[in-house]
Amino acid sequence: QVQSVESGGGQVQAGGSLKLSCVVPKSTFEANTICWYREAPGKEREMVARVNMGGSTVYADFVRDRFTIYRDNEKNTVFLQMNDLKPEDTALYYCNTVFQTWTWGQGTQVTVSP
Repeated sequence: QVQSVESGGGQVQAGGSLKLSCVVPKSTFEANTICWYREAPGKEREMVARVNMGGSTVYADFVRDRFTIYRDNEKNTVFLQMNDLKPEDTALYYCNTVFQTWTWGQGTQVTVSP
């Protein structure tokens, strides 16, 4: 079983920034399109952004132009730089493959206050 390790969450005020990190084993990291997902209380888990093996990215409409996803293949890490955070971005953030083949990790909590 492959399980990701997410970190970097925290509590910020609206307009602030955070940078999330996701580390996974190298073998599975290189072979997959990787996504950041989030789950807010009372809502279903949703995809935030994804990056493929070549570095091409796709973003959900609600984060476009505010969040940036990128991968460091040397460190087996995918990052999510989050700028101009809004209270509605408050959620538990996870990473997984685009087909959700990894065991879900603990996630990292992002809390944005007004």
